[in-house]
Amino acid sequence: MNAPTIANLPGVRRNVRLAPLTTYQIGGPADWFLAVQSATELEAAIDAARADNVPYFVLGTGANIIVSDQGIRGLVIHNQASRTVFHGNELTAESGATIESLIRLTRDRSLSGLEHFAGIPSSVGGAMRQNLHFLNPERTGTYYIASIVKAATVLNQAGERQTVDQKYFRFGYDDSILHHQMVIVLDVTFQLTSSTPTAIDHQIHENLAWRNAKQPQLSEYASCGSVFKKIEGAGAGRLIDQAGLKGYIYGHVQVSPKHANYLVNLGGATATEVMELIRHIQTTVKEKTGHQLEPEVGIVGEW
Repeated sequence: MNAPTIANLPGVRRNVRLAPLTTYQIGGPADWFLAVQSATELEAAIDAARADNVPYFVLGTGANIIVSDQGIRGLVIHNQASRTVFHGNELTAESGATIESLIRLTRDRSLSGLEHFAGIPSSVGGAMRQNLHFLNPERTGTYYIASIVKAATVLNQAGERQTVDQKYFRFGYDDSILHHQMVIVLDVTFQLTSSTPTAIDHQIHENLAWRNAKQPQLSEYASCGSVFKKIEGAGAGRLIDQAGLKGYIYGHVQVSPKHANYLVNLGGATATEVMELIRHIQTTVKEKTGHQLEPEVGIVGEW
């Protein structure tokens, strides 16, 4: 049976503006756009794109990316697949489920592990791609999503479903196999531990309080999250501050006065402005500190 072509996918649309679907509120249109509600629909959309030899991009919560003003060529698949199943202390969630929704579900079942990522706008797929992490408020340790991943179902590079274990993802800091191979996560099984709602709520409160104090919130300004990779022994935000750029404004984008590794959209910012500011920061930090900053944020679309 031949895979359906993109034009025949139920619900597919043309020339859909992507800015409203990103936390940065920046980005041009997708040539083709389809929202999927299940892992099966996600797989069918990818099969169609491959059959038509059309590039595709899977969009989750729209965080941690900068979409170009010209948009994305090919098919953008908005992954809203969010089915969840519990087996004892294990949770299997489809890759479009948000971490926020899973925190609520697991808290109500007195299961701990995901609450460490409270306040991070990420889908399961995005969390796996970036090895989602959070340095705890006490600054004594970093929690990684990798630490609770037991297994996953993926579409491998051959377009075949495959069940894999945690080691398959080759997790690193802001890194995984998903950066290096065209592998798509369909669902993930998390190994959680028993706790109490009170203890989980306390951790959530501590994490959110720290975030609110230290980082600009999306309720204040649109942003893509932290922009540059950390440099061992020298935080990117501290280097940008040392270079005298904290609070610097370029066009409609500002280096956040709250945390210099966040470039916030003051309203009406373009991707071009963001990229020009990124280059200015890199040049200035290199000249004044000797360190070369590299973006951790995904830069996608036609440039």
